[in-house]
Amino acid sequence: MNNIKIFALGGLDEYGKNMYCIEIGKKLFIVNCGIKRPEDNQFGVEYIVNDFSYVVENIDRLSGIIITHFHDDMMDGLPYLLKEIEADVYAPNLCSIIIKEELKKMRKSHLRVKILPRYGKTIIDGVELTTFGLTHSTPDAIGISFKTDQGHIVVAEQFVVDFDMRDNAYECDIAAIADIGKEGVLCCLIESSYADKEGFTSPRHRISNIIRPVIEDASGRIFFTLYEQNFFRLREIIAVAAEYKKKVFFFDEKMRDLMNLFALNEYYKIPEKMQLTEKQFNNEIDDCIVIVSGDGANVFNVMNKIAIGEESKIELRTTDTIIIASPMVPGTEKQANLMENELYKDNVNIFKLDPKQILSLHPASEDIKMILSLLKPKYVLPVMGDYRNFIAAANLALSTGYTPDKIIILDNGQIATFADGRLISTSEYVEKIGEIMIGTQDNKDITSHVLKDRTTLSTDGVIIVGVAINYKTKDIIGGPDVQSRGVFYVKDSEYLIKNIGKIVVDVITEKVENGTYENLEAKVELRNRIERYVARETGKRPMIIPAIIEINV
Repeated sequence: MNNIKIFALGGLDEYGKNMYCIEIGKKLFIVNCGIKRPEDNQFGVEYIVNDFSYVVENIDRLSGIIITHFHDDMMDGLPYLLKEIEADVYAPNLCSIIIKEELKKMRKSHLRVKILPRYGKTIIDGVELTTFGLTHSTPDAIGISFKTDQGHIVVAEQFVVDFDMRDNAYECDIAAIADIGKEGVLCCLIESSYADKEGFTSPRHRISNIIRPVIEDASGRIFFTLYEQNFFRLREIIAVAAEYKKKVFFFDEKMRDLMNLFALNEYYKIPEKMQLTEKQFNNEIDDCIVIVSGDGANVFNVMNKIAIGEESKIELRTTDTIIIASPMVPGTEKQANLMENELYKDNVNIFKLDPKQILSLHPASEDIKMILSLLKPKYVLPVMGDYRNFIAAANLALSTGYTPDKIIILDNGQIATFADGRLISTSEYVEKIGEIMIGTQDNKDITSHVLKDRTTLSTDGVIIVGVAINYKTKDIIGGPDVQSRGVFYVKDSEYLIKNIGKIVVDVITEKVENGTYENLEAKVELRNRIERYVARETGKRPMIIPAIIEINV
């Protein structure tokens, strides 16, 4: 039997950048490659991807990259991985369409993107892969199972069990899952983010009955905030809008493009003449629904700009109703609260979906137990969520008869090794594990030093000190000039400015008299002395930028 190794390069004890490695013998398979949204204090960071060093170093063993569904935490890191390596990509149809478009932009159209059937079997480098449909917020979501001589390795992320689902692109294939279970499952990687919620998620993921009376009572326009990747919820909104014969306008251009893509590929088509185009929409139209969408915190930023009057196309009025259908998720709390505060200032009608009443499409406790009962894996490996979620999933497994030695909880980079159908080790780790921050402007990597400087600027400000000296004699001929931003109010702190200037004169004079003057060393000394002085006087540690200009006169 081949040894099997399972580990994550990202996605464990965090939300986002999900990326799992399945090694069957010497063959390496990557499952998903997502991004993570930055924290509030990670200034100028647009998103975060995994460190791909392990994949790059083992490229000769890479059999393929598998994407399970169209969400940023599952596939938006793929372009950054494919900048470093070239490999075959396997994905369901919707994902493959979007990946191919991205590869065109990257001038990497020669890379092969192979479509995985929603239901069926595919051979990848001699390993049989079974795919089965899952119900999630995006169409074409799949679970996958690797067939090995020790049993199946199943990856089941982001799903709900919804027996009322009749759309093939969203159905959960319970029969296929049961068939895999009959063949024998070694290990199941299962989502745990809702493991502490009782019952099934369904029907609590549906919002039609909740928004229907709000729309009926509204006297003016209705705005929905919505995550752009929650197409399941978008379909519900459009269906209820159709009941009340209301036109729909998609404020975000990207969402309009996605709706066209869905229609073109027969995933979903909005009823004819129901959609207002950008040319047809204007602020005077009163009886319509406006969908304000975006990814992560962007949806709240866009709605906030509308609320404070920075969007020329729309001006809010007191008859408007705002339905916040995008619940706060980690990393969006600040923007969501800011948006809501501004909306209250506009005196509009606000309706928030209660997160305790309405759930996203993630498996709750009974969903998890049902999948485990169908698959009957020897080992359960909780993924996706915080450590507390992993413990909740572990407790669920214990309640269904699993013993602690059959439940695996890992950290990113920690390797679970199987041999002869049993777990033999979790003590091995990937040598290099980490993350890379991507900037908002040029998509370049951001180092920890840059991020630290940005944090310093935001909290303690900056002091810039300039002085001009004679190149030959080193006499001071101009300055010193001290400029401060965000540290103290200059008019009330003249003594601080004066003393900082004295430090500049003293440092340069001392070094010249001792015959040890050197421009770079003098700037380092200035930075250290000024930093200590300002910290002692103000309690702050601002960024200090000294500039010594030597002029040949």
